[in-house]
Amino acid sequence: MDSTAKCRRRASGRSSVVESIRGCTFAGVRISKEELRRRITMPEYLRVAVREAIQSKDVDAETVKRHFDTAYAPGAEPPQPPEGPIVVFINSKSGGRHGPQLKARLQELMGEQQVIISPLLSAVLDLSVVKPHEFVQYGLSCLEKFAALGDSCAKVTRERIRIVAAGGDGTVGWILGCLGELKKQGREPVPPTGIIPLGTGNDLSRSFGWGGSFPFNWKSATKSILDRVATGPINHLDSWNLVISMPAGEKLETPHSLKPTEDASLDQELDIDGELPKKLSNYQGVYYNYFSIGMDAQVAYGFHHLRNEKPYLAQGPVSNKLIYSGYSCTQGWFFTPCSSDPGLRGLNNILRLYVKKVNSSKWEQVPVPSSVRSIVTLNLPSYGGGRNPWGHLKPEYLEKRGFVEAHADDGCLEIFGLKQGWHASMVMVDLISAKHIAQGFV
Repeated sequence: MDSTAKCRRRASGRSSVVESIRGCTFAGVRISKEELRRRITMPEYLRVAVREAIQSKDVDAETVKRHFDTAYAPGAEPPQPPEGPIVVFINSKSGGRHGPQLKARLQELMGEQQVIISPLLSAVLDLSVVKPHEFVQYGLSCLEKFAALGDSCAKVTRERIRIVAAGGDGTVGWILGCLGELKKQGREPVPPTGIIPLGTGNDLSRSFGWGGSFPFNWKSATKSILDRVATGPINHLDSWNLVISMPAGEKLETPHSLKPTEDASLDQELDIDGELPKKLSNYQGVYYNYFSIGMDAQVAYGFHHLRNEKPYLAQGPVSNKLIYSGYSCTQGWFFTPCSSDPGLRGLNNILRLYVKKVNSSKWEQVPVPSSVRSIVTLNLPSYGGGRNPWGHLKPEYLEKRGFVEAHADDGCLEIFGLKQGWHASMVMVDLISAKHIAQGFV
C-alpha cells in the first residue's frame, strides 16, 4: 500500500506462524497449588542462572556458569525438568488496580517468595524490570548454553517452556514479536504463549479462547489459567511484516513493535505512482491483530498520547472505552466539515491499494471506495473489543467475491473499510458488516 499524496509507503507481508495456546475450560476440576507449582516451576539453579544472565547481560559470565557446576557437582542429585515450565510476563500497569494484585497472586502460586528480595529471581517477570527481548537474548540463551554443556534438565526445560503474557494486546504483541526473533535466528522451538487479558480490547485473547476481560473470580481463575497454559493444545497465528517509509526529518514516537531500519525495499514487481523523496525515514515491525490507515488510526494515536499524558484517566477497560469514544467525537470521525482536508473525506484521494489475491502471484490494484475514511487489514476474527466487522459470510457470497473463509493462520488478510463514525458504530454493534474491499495473500 502506498500513499502518493504524503509520499509514504506501507507494505505488509506474512513473516511466520507463531504458536499460541488455545484456551479451554476445566469447569469443576480442583487443582492442587502444590501440584501445580511442582509441574510449572523451573529448578532453582536454572532460575538463578537465568536471572544472573539477564542482570549481567552476559550468558558467559562466571556467575552464570557456577550454577551449572554446582548442580552437576560430584555426588549431587541430577536435577529433574518440570512437566510444563512457565514464565509469566506481566504488565503491572495494565488492568487498572488488577495489575499489582495479579502479580502478587502469580508469585504466590509459583512459589517465588524470594521475589521480594529480587524480582528477577522469580518466574514472574514485570515488564518494567525485564523486557521480553532481554529474556530472549539472555534468559533463553542461558538455557541453551547449559544444554550445550550437557545439561539434560536445561535442554528439556528449554524445549518445554511456555510463556504467559498478562496484559493487553500491545503487551502480547510485544512479547510475540520478541519470541518471533527465535525463528529468524534458528533457535527453535518458539515457546507457545498463553494470555491473561488485562487490556481494553483484548482481541488476541478473545481469538484464542482466553476471554475478553480480566475474570471476576480472578484468584481462582489465575490458578486455572496456569494449569491450562501448561497442558492446553497449541494453535497457530500468522504474523505480518509492516514497512513504513516517509520523508526524512519527520520524527515518530513508535511503539515497541516498530523500529527504525535502513532497508525498506518493496516487491520489485510493485509499481509506485509518483516520485519518492531522495531521503527517507524507514520503519519496520510486526503485527498480529490489525493495521489501519485513516480516521480510526488517527483517533487511536491521539487516545494513546492522551492516556500517556494523563494516566489518571485510564483506570481500567470501562473508563478507557468511555474516553476513547469521547475522544473520537472530537477528531472529525463523526462530523467532518466540507472544507476539511480531502484526506478526511475519503482515502481514495491519497491512497492506492495493491494486493495479491487468492491463487495469484501478481499485484493487483484494488479501487478504494470514495466513501471510505478508514481501511483496516485484519488478521483475527476479533476487532475493537470482540467485534467481527468482516462478518460470517455465506458460501455463495465468498464464491461471488473470490474470497475464502477467514482464519488466523491462513496466510491471508481481510481488508475492509469504514465510512465514518456512524457507519463504524453500526458495524461495532453487529447491525451491518463493514465495507468488504479485498483479501490479500502472501
